[in-house]
Parts: sequence; structure tokens; C-alpha cells
Amino acid sequence: MVGHTKVPGPLAVLADGFRAELEHLGYTPSSREFKLAEVAKLSAWLESLGLGAGDISPARVAEFLSDLAARPGRAPTLAAMGPLLAWLGRLGLADGDPPPMPGPLDELMGRYRHWMVADRQLAARTIRRYEQGARLFLGSRAGQGAGPAGVRGLSEQAVTAFLLAEASRGLSAKSLQGRVAELRSLLRFLYLQEMIASPLGEGVPPVPGWKDTGVPRRLAAAEVQALLDSCDRATVSGRRDLAVLLLLARMGLRAAEVAGLELDDFDWRAGELVVHGKAGRCDRMPLPAEVGEAVAAYLLQARPKTGSRTVFLTLRPRGGRWAIRRSASWCGASAGSRGWNRSGRTACGTPWPPSCSHGASGCPRSPRCSASATWAPPRYTPRSTTRRCASWRFPGWWPDERPERRTA
Repeated sequence: MVGHTKVPGPLAVLADGFRAELEHLGYTPSSREFKLAEVAKLSAWLESLGLGAGDISPARVAEFLSDLAARPGRAPTLAAMGPLLAWLGRLGLADGDPPPMPGPLDELMGRYRHWMVADRQLAARTIRRYEQGARLFLGSRAGQGAGPAGVRGLSEQAVTAFLLAEASRGLSAKSLQGRVAELRSLLRFLYLQEMIASPLGEGVPPVPGWKDTGVPRRLAAAEVQALLDSCDRATVSGRRDLAVLLLLARMGLRAAEVAGLELDDFDWRAGELVVHGKAGRCDRMPLPAEVGEAVAAYLLQARPKTGSRTVFLTLRPRGGRWAIRRSASWCGASAGSRGWNRSGRTACGTPWPPSCSHGASGCPRSPRCSASATWAPPRYTPRSTTRRCASWRFPGWWPDERPERRTA
């Protein structure tokens, strides 16, 4: 049972109204209470400064978030406070601030964003994350006398000091690894733009925490089938979930790739599907009949009537949008639903060599993910197959006979 969050201070009288607004936007009970917990922190902060509900503005909330970020733990972003600001704005309690004039840092971030889009072809979500990390790093330096853009006097010691400060905030190893990736990308850009004299990105210290140190987890075939059978075909959510799980289990797509599918990506006459991967990569993959039937049933019988071209939508709009977020945690069963076909071949029909042992990892994606992968695919292997394979099975391997594990 979800608890009832109490909001102290000047925003207490608005708590029930904002809870009803979140319910109208489609937030779940637990998500509503999580948002109310953020409002409670904001209300306590306003009370400590002697301010009231009428003093809220985007700039004031940004000041609150900056103060909260200095404390241990993860602080919400200004975008996360958007529903509250929009609701207060409609009530006439929060006026929007005039847009600030772009400064040197904004101009630099515009060039950095263009470089990530045009030269690196990164995904939109990655670009936003890298830009936020760059603004955090350069913004902190700009306040320390390193010039308006924060680039003046940039050195390896400054980068290391920033990472140590981030670690002292209590960030997890995964978050610190992401921060390192953001810094390396920014420093590579600054070096290519001749704004720094040496490639500082090569000297950014790594964060301990290695991948593939153990055998990846997977579900057994019976467990995958049980997961598929748990989808109630008589309900809207059941038809949608079945189509999603089949795309994950039979074709080996990533959760973000499934969430990003659009109606134009399906070529029903040719029986093919265009998958938009990382770095602007597009792969045309054959669409299995079982998967196509599930997707078609969802589109014809369960998909909400809306102008969005995104295939898989939420049951109700959240924050004014229907599309499911491109997040690995968007589908709770995505990690566990990576099942396999039992045809003995990849999604494109090319058999994989025995060194890609499914017994070692059961990974439906690529031999890079297998702890025992030692052979590369033949040169004539289709491009889409070299990086995308559904799990495989060769005669005599199931369930007891498996090839000898070898490491590179």
C-alpha cells in the first residue's frame, strides 16, 4: 500500500490539488507520492527562507535544486519539477521568468551539441545527458574564475578535482562512470576545437567497476514462455505487453529501440522492420510471423487513437505525452524477457559458430556479450547480423550438451 506524503510549510494547502493534477496526468500512486515528497522538500526550503507559495518561479526552483544538489544523494532536475511549475502557472501562483540572454557558455554548448549531432551522431537522450554534464563541469569552473565559458586554465588536476567532488556527493560507481564518459566527450571536443592545448580526455581517470566480470543472467526457455503466457490478450495492456516482450525475446532488440519504434518502421508487405540503433545506425531485420501478428493485433485493437507516430504508447498520457520514454527501465520485464528463438540461427538466418556459446551467457544480442566468444562472423555475414543475433541453439546442445567454453 502506498503511503500518503505530508507536505509541511507554505505548500501544504496545495498538496491535495497537486496530487489530483498528477492523477489526471496519468501518474501512478507511487509516482504521485514521489512527486509530493519533492514538493515537501521545496516547501520546507521556502519556509526556511521566509517565502510563500507566491514566491515560486523557475529561477527560485533552480536555486532550490542547486542547494539540494550540494547535499548527499540525487537531486531532482528542473524538468522533473515541470508538472508543479506548469500547474502553479495555471493557478496564477508562479510566473515564468523571462528567457536569459545567451552567454559564452550557452554558445559553446550550442557548438558542442552540433558536434555531437553531426559528427558523432549520438542519440538525443545521450546528447542531453552529455550536455548536462558539460554544463555542470564548465559552470562550476566559470564560478571559480576560469572565464565565462569555464575553459580558461583547464588542466588534468581540475578534471580530477571535479570527479573527486562528485564522488564526495555520494554518487554510485555507475553514475561516476557516466560522469567520466561525459567529461571525455567534452574534452575531446575542446581539443578538436583547439580550445585546449593537449588531449586531456585521455588522462581522465577511470572509475573502478568492470563489466562482464560474471556470467550474464538469462531466463530459461520455459520461463520466457511463462512470461509471454502471463500477458492477458483480452486487455489493452496485455496486447501491448505481449508485442513488446516478443520484440525483446524473439528479435533481441534493446528496450530503448522498442520504445523508439514508429509506424513507418514496419514494412508489412516485405515482412521487415527497421531498427534505429546507436550512433544513427539503422538495420533492416526480417519480421517473424509471431512478432508481426502480435504487433498488428496491438495496433488494430489496443493502441490509443492519437496523432503520435510512436508504436507503443502509455495507456494514458503522462505529462501531456503518450510516447513511452526511451529508458531501459521502461519495461519492468525487459531485462528478464530476453529469451531466444530455437531455430538454431540468428534473427537474419545466419548460423553462428560454436564459439558463440549460448550456454555461457544466453545473450541474444552480439558475440561481444558472450564470455566465450572467440570467432568473428564471416565477412559475407549481413551487416545487421554481425551486431544483432537472437540467441542460438545448435543440434545436440540442448539441454545438456554444450560446447567447451573458450576465452579470447
